[in-house]
Amino acid sequence: MADKFPVAKLPLILRYHRLMDAFAKSDDERDFYLDRVEGFLLYADLDKSSEELEGLEKELAEHSNRYCLIPKMTFYEVKKFMEGFVHEKVYDIDTKEKLLDLISAKEARENFLEFIYDHLTELEKWQLYSQERSRIRIIEWLRIHKIQFVFEEDLELTKGIVEKLKRSLFETKVPKDVNQAREIIFEKAKTYYSNEALNPRPKRGRPPKQVAKVELEPQVTMDIYTQVPPACRYFLYIPDIVSASSVTFSAKFETEEHLLASLRGSPRLRVDEKLEALSQRLESLRHLSNRLAGAEKMLGVEKGKKPFEPFLRPKFKESTTVEVLEEAEDSKVGSAIGGVLTKKRGRPRKEDQAEEFVSQHRRRFGIKKVSQIKSKKKK
Repeated sequence: MADKFPVAKLPLILRYHRLMDAFAKSDDERDFYLDRVEGFLLYADLDKSSEELEGLEKELAEHSNRYCLIPKMTFYEVKKFMEGFVHEKVYDIDTKEKLLDLISAKEARENFLEFIYDHLTELEKWQLYSQERSRIRIIEWLRIHKIQFVFEEDLELTKGIVEKLKRSLFETKVPKDVNQAREIIFEKAKTYYSNEALNPRPKRGRPPKQVAKVELEPQVTMDIYTQVPPACRYFLYIPDIVSASSVTFSAKFETEEHLLASLRGSPRLRVDEKLEALSQRLESLRHLSNRLAGAEKMLGVEKGKKPFEPFLRPKFKESTTVEVLEEAEDSKVGSAIGGVLTKKRGRPRKEDQAEEFVSQHRRRFGIKKVSQIKSKKKK
């Protein structure tokens, strides 16, 4: 391949979200190819004319070592993918059972997505999960084919520098700023061949301070390809996909808009998932507050009173009764304090022991103290 085609002077700059979409849609009826020379994607669209398809087939046969066929997800792999999400990310028991029933039934993939898109809290988790798992699968496949690459979405370079890198992909002499950017890309490409790329782990140490996350629109650069054969130009796969939410994981619908329009047979407008999830939570809190208000009315709580005030603070009409209750409470408090307070430490005196012994026997045998009978003296 080095004798027939030019060799890139830096790792290939690939669009991760396009690869993710191609991996999700690749099946028995769709073929996707990755070019090893320049990194563009080809989609063998069967709707093209027979002459165009024959030209593509001839190009792929003559230069089979240049194009890599993107693997197709089998039914077993798709099922395991969805089951992994249910077991790892779904915590509600009813939702988990419902999803497992859909996965084991017919048309599991489309029914699974329809249920997920109806539950926005699960949709956000599904998009993050599918992005992480697809990323690992794509990196592993690229490593098997020994392709040096970087994902454009991971680069912290300006739009103009990235476009310069694409234009000078096969040039040896480049300006200073492009040369510095090439060094950054070479260092970045090494990270995809590390163990952490396939087994991402959270960083140790103190977590960073929580700062309000500012969501910026991703900068999309132009597609610059100079080595595309004429037979392949009709089959270039260059969709405008800039986020994981645009990848539907559906083999039936091409875009997310088509999927949303097909749900339950009615067209839908895409709404902000976070705002919708927040509105659902607020609605549940409003329902809970209404139930608490109904419970207070049943207990007889009036406006301006604290809950259960009629039961804690009874009102009495007669003041004498209140005085009697206060005196009884004072006597009870005094007896309680006397029982709680401990006696003096040390050995008791003999007089105290004798008095205590006599008092115990009097209580036990009912001995009463009587006055002594005096006899009269005889005169």
